[in-house]
Amino acid sequence: MNRRGHEKKFGRSDQLGRDECLRSESLTKSFGGLEAVRDVSFHIAKGERRAILGPNGAGKTTFFNLVAGDLSPTRGKIFFLGEDITRVSCHRRAHKGIARTFQITNLFFNLSVLENMVLAVQALEGTKYSLFRSITAYPHLYERSMELLAQVSLDGLKDEMIGNLSYGVQRQIEVMLALTKEPNLLLLDEPTAGLSPAEATMMVKMLKKLPPSMTMMIIEHDMDVAFELAESITVFHFGEVVAEGDKEAVRSNQTVQEIYLGFK
Repeated sequence: MNRRGHEKKFGRSDQLGRDECLRSESLTKSFGGLEAVRDVSFHIAKGERRAILGPNGAGKTTFFNLVAGDLSPTRGKIFFLGEDITRVSCHRRAHKGIARTFQITNLFFNLSVLENMVLAVQALEGTKYSLFRSITAYPHLYERSMELLAQVSLDGLKDEMIGNLSYGVQRQIEVMLALTKEPNLLLLDEPTAGLSPAEATMMVKMLKKLPPSMTMMIIEHDMDVAFELAESITVFHFGEVVAEGDKEAVRSNQTVQEIYLGFK
């Protein structure tokens, strides 16, 4: 599907400029003869919460990897805050304001929650840091880390070792590490994957506390979670966008019911 066809079919707004956070144009990624993402033209506004849905193999994570810069597109373009970032490296995209989480936690399990946070803040600022000195020897790193933890009511766990925490809390800490960069765009890859219902509820509550100005894209298999967190939904299937719109429009879409919910 080309960009013109996508915009006509799904009614994409052409109000770009200062309201635009991210846009892709005819984005495609091929692995040999397989097109994992095919001709995707996508737009998300500043401050919008968007869920990316679709069955396994639909192209959701590949699309995220293209946006984050972990993969380079075969063709097409990506714009972030009006700038063409198609060939910009992933670490430069991070400094420009794109942060992401992964399906598997990426934490230092033998360090405390606060130490993990301080290391993340330090990495962003480039401050020389030594674990042999007290954390309080770096007051600006300490204060920023505590501020982020308090934002989602996790400051009471600051001295707990990551390895001693439940998987659900570890996932919450991973989200907070992404927030140390104060991103304009947060990419959440399956934030409730592997969580119990109670842990998933805690994650949803935490994500709802994030600043409303922060743009958020969420890959999520759990439609209840996706519909609770997101204002709008984009559905992928075989690398293409097959449905897009508000929650009710997507919920009632026949194509979505057939390929995602499994009934006609």
